[in-house]
Amino acid sequence: EIQPKLNQMLEAIREIIPDATEKIAYGIPTFFLKGNVVHFAGYKSHIGFYPGADGIAAFESELSAYKLSKGTVQFPLDQPLPLDLVRRITTYRKEQNLAKIK
Repeated sequence: EIQPKLNQMLEAIREIIPDATEKIAYGIPTFFLKGNVVHFAGYKSHIGFYPGADGIAAFESELSAYKLSKGTVQFPLDQPLPLDLVRRITTYRKEQNLAKIK
């Protein structure tokens, strides 16, 4: 049940950062490009998306319908994933990481 949504999340992130290294960090899938960009993982009732505190703060109004913590958003399994939002947050985080090295 959860695998198709995890695959959707994976493909949405890969679309934005195809050149990122995929690894396991903190025990979950992580995309690394000049630092960690985003992480995600599947759970019993939600998909956790981890763009860090900056990623959450920058999109807080659009994420208000979801359960949030400092650097995490939970997307319920009984709702469609907001893939456009995931792509925009991932783009934001990618740009942050690339700006750090300039």
